[in-house]
Amino acid sequence: MLMLILNVIYVLIAIAMIALILMQRGAGAAAGSGFGAGASGTVFGARGASNFLSKSTKWLAVAFFAISLFMAWYASHGARPADEGLGVMSQAAAPAAPAGELTPSLPQAPASNVVPSAPVQQAPAQAAPVEQAPVEQAPPASEESGAEPSQKR
Repeated sequence: MLMLILNVIYVLIAIAMIALILMQRGAGAAAGSGFGAGASGTVFGARGASNFLSKSTKWLAVAFFAISLFMAWYASHGARPADEGLGVMSQAAAPAAPAGELTPSLPQAPASNVVPSAPVQQAPAQAAPVEQAPVEQAPPASEESGAEPSQKR
């Protein structure tokens, strides 16, 4: 139940971070005017006090990484025993038979020299003959009326 609640909060934080990051103005927005203009001290930072959007993004990122680390730790050190959840692999393996010997539990084929054959099918009844439609042949195309013009050298 804890992981379900954390996963829902995790997704909501991720969506909120995406929305807040997309609403902010980029730090490099004034970069074009910074090179050669008088405002070169404010290019890529040094904007003074941060606003509500950047502070909210910072705390959402802290919560996002904290939940990520906790879920990773919980997945590896969870409250389940080490033997649980292995399914068939947790059962004790049966001792293997020595090489070259068959175990008596295997089903044996009947010992007969009769080779099975496929059943013989009767020929189908003669159906009425099907008439084929006449096929018209196209007249041969002449060399001048072809799709590609002939090349003369």
